[in-house]
Amino acid sequence: MLYSVRMRAAQGGAHELGGKHVSGAERLVGRELLTATVTAMLERALSHSRGAADFTNLVIEAVPARDIQETVCLPVTTIAVTGVIAGRAAAQTELIKAGVAPAAAAAGLAALAGVNGMRGAIIADARTGVRLDTSGQSGIRVSRMDIADEQAYLGWLKSQGYNNTHIREAIVLASKVMAAPGMVAELCWSDDPEYTAGYVATPGGYTRFTHLKPYGSEIGGRIFFVKENTNMDQLIKYLQYQPVLIKVPAEEVRADAVSR
Repeated sequence: MLYSVRMRAAQGGAHELGGKHVSGAERLVGRELLTATVTAMLERALSHSRGAADFTNLVIEAVPARDIQETVCLPVTTIAVTGVIAGRAAAQTELIKAGVAPAAAAAGLAALAGVNGMRGAIIADARTGVRLDTSGQSGIRVSRMDIADEQAYLGWLKSQGYNNTHIREAIVLASKVMAAPGMVAELCWSDDPEYTAGYVATPGGYTRFTHLKPYGSEIGGRIFFVKENTNMDQLIKYLQYQPVLIKVPAEEVRADAVSR
């Protein structure tokens, strides 16, 4: 038995009442980690760079083992860019390589540049760029995912020079998203003001760009590009409700064991 622990925090009241989104977090943990996980999420809500939350919603739900799916973690590549303009141009090229139409990729970049306070994702047609979900400002929140073996995962990231919370969480989320039916690509950059990097994820990998937004900006979000005629009900059900554990590639685990 695992437990889904979900946190969302806002400033100025609840999100539904117009509060400013501050932070969110998702974990799937065993009973022995529940207290520590909840404490860490509460501390995150109260000490975030976007401000201290005055509304925090914490939900804990039991998840039977039979309901959990597994998928393999996406391989990670980092591309250093000189600034936001170069980063967004490189991200657009990556989206097009993945199968997103040029006009749709451009529309996606423009949409994220204008997002303010959306706590979930936009879903758009990869061919036309038209938004397909009807969730409005709340967006579609990806939920109920975590890493299957945390120590193996942290070791895998450390071996590649990655050790910050943004990357650790984003790769898990992107790996679940790319296993979804009809998914073509994801574009994301953070709304945290001090974090300028972002990424494009595809079923083949997670490509990180060092600058996708200006330092100090709180404008950020994510957009999922999907194939034409994707079953939206099935997709949203998977993103929001399907518990998924992400596994480090087997060859990476074997290599780490040999090195020790």
